[in-house]
Amino acid sequence: MSRIGKRPVPVPTGVTANIDGRVLSVKGPKGTLTLDLADEVTYAVEEGAISVQPANDTRRARAFWGMQRTLVQNLIVGVTEGFTRQLLITGVGYRANVQGKNLKLQLGYSHDVDFAIPEGITIATPDQTTVNISGIDKQQVGQVAAEIRRWRKPEPYKGKGIKYAGEFIFRKEGKKK
Repeated sequence: MSRIGKRPVPVPTGVTANIDGRVLSVKGPKGTLTLDLADEVTYAVEEGAISVQPANDTRRARAFWGMQRTLVQNLIVGVTEGFTRQLLITGVGYRANVQGKNLKLQLGYSHDVDFAIPEGITIATPDQTTVNISGIDKQQVGQVAAEIRRWRKPEPYKGKGIKYAGEFIFRKEGKKK
């Protein structure tokens, strides 16, 4: 039984939610997001909240229940506050800066890496070793952060590379004589 699925998702003032067929659309101050609804779960928009309930008593419907409620909540948070991921770059000569619609990364390769910033995503570099990725779609923000991190994952000996803020890199000891 889902405990998180039992609570309805509150819809704050200034946000509108509509269900059209099997698509939920949420419009707020930061933009509009849509979600394709699962068949195993029923949705209802009522007096300032969106409730999510399993359509039947199958194991699959119960499994989808909490996940779908969390996806609906991510839509609401995205159109009101937005999401942000922060990447930290560690290494001698490693740096990043935004140039127009591209993020230019210098990561120790023989060439600079140019990462095209997708639509709906804002990337800022407050300093050369910090990259802030923000947007209204949590999945897209996380995917962009993962693609940038993939260029140079942190290594366990010196910790050089691109890591998420707050991520712990397990350090290994080097060779011994």
